[in-house]
Amino acid sequence: MDIVLFLKALILGIVEGLTEFLPVSSTGHLIVVGNLLKFQTTGEVFDITIQLGAILAIIFEYKHRFAHIITHIGKEPATNRFVLNLAIAFIPAAIMGLLFSEQIKHYLFNPITVATALVIGGLLILWIEKRQTRCQPKVRSVEEMRPRDALVVGLAQILALIPGTSRSGSTIMGGMMWGIERKAATEFSFFLAVPVMIAATGYDMLKHLNEFTRDDLLLIAIGFIAAFLSALVAVKALLRFVAHKNYIPFAWYRIIFGGIILLTWVTGWVKW
Repeated sequence: MDIVLFLKALILGIVEGLTEFLPVSSTGHLIVVGNLLKFQTTGEVFDITIQLGAILAIIFEYKHRFAHIITHIGKEPATNRFVLNLAIAFIPAAIMGLLFSEQIKHYLFNPITVATALVIGGLLILWIEKRQTRCQPKVRSVEEMRPRDALVVGLAQILALIPGTSRSGSTIMGGMMWGIERKAATEFSFFLAVPVMIAATGYDMLKHLNEFTRDDLLLIAIGFIAAFLSALVAVKALLRFVAHKNYIPFAWYRIIFGGIILLTWVTGWVKW
């Protein structure tokens, strides 16, 4: 039993859960932290699997909403419109992911790309939040969203294919730029994460099924549970936060974190 390896799995699970739904890029953090910890186990399988733990936290937090959708789809116009909006927002990134996922993982999955995307994304968040102070939102709730609103969010989500950009960050900020109120954009991003991440995770798991080994099951279980619990905390906290505040603190976090990585790379302090 390698206690150090289990501790690394626990840390990465917590990192995944805390960052999956914040606009700071969970994939980017996993790449950077995994690189620092020199975490070597099942290739991509560990990262892929623990994402399901974070997604399960969203399903648990909104269990009554999902139950309502399942029981009322096809019967209630509002539910039908909501499901249609999710489908529309899901499609653009799904198509681009299928076409270019291998190239993106080969060329862009490295700490320097992540750091650059973190800094650029942070600057964009600062600009968008400043813009929000001068513009009144046109859509104030998820229920008010129209198919064209969902399409804009879906197109913004394409940017999240670049590691370090953040899926939640791109969808939330894209929605806010379009005129969706901050809390509504955040909630829609949460809901959209479920089909997107389940589809992406399922696809990757099938591709890497032969990499699963019995010895790694405990590591995966530790990371999965840690991701679920930490994501549950992060989702609840974020919803409370955005009800009264903006995303500027996350923007500065991105800029500082990404800047530190780039500084250590340029100076040679850390061999990324």
